[in-house]
Amino acid sequence: MREFVIQRSNNPGEIADVTNALSLQGVNIKSISAMAFGTQGILRIIPDDVDNGRNALRAKGIEFKEHDVVTVLLENQSGELTGVAAKLAQGGLNLEAVYVVGLADDLIELAIVVDDVKKARKLLGEQVSS
Repeated sequence: MREFVIQRSNNPGEIADVTNALSLQGVNIKSISAMAFGTQGILRIIPDDVDNGRNALRAKGIEFKEHDVVTVLLENQSGELTGVAAKLAQGGLNLEAVYVVGLADDLIELAIVVDDVKKARKLLGEQVSS
C-alpha cells in the first residue's frame, strides 16, 4: 500500500481537481486526509490502484510525493494507537501520517506513514497486517 501527498493552494475546487483526475482513470480512494494551513493545503491519499493513480496524477500535471505505508490491525479501543505510537517513538521513528483504512466489528485497520517502513514493520511485529 502506498500514499500520495499533494500540496495545493487553499482555493475552491483544488480537491475536486485531484479527485476528478483519479476518478477519470477509475481509481478509487481507500482513504484520504486533507488539511489547510492558511493559503496552502495538503492532501494525503491512499488509492486502490497505485499505478493508475500515479498515471492519472501525472497526466493532469499534478505534482505529488509517494510513500510506502505500514498497515496494522488493532482492537478498536482506547489506548491502541498510543501503544503503536510509543513503539515507533521508542524505535526512533517519526510518525508522519495515520489513516483509517478498515473497520470490522471490534477491529480497526490503520495505515501508518513513517520515515523507515522496514524498521516499523520489525518494531510492530504481529500487529502488522498483510
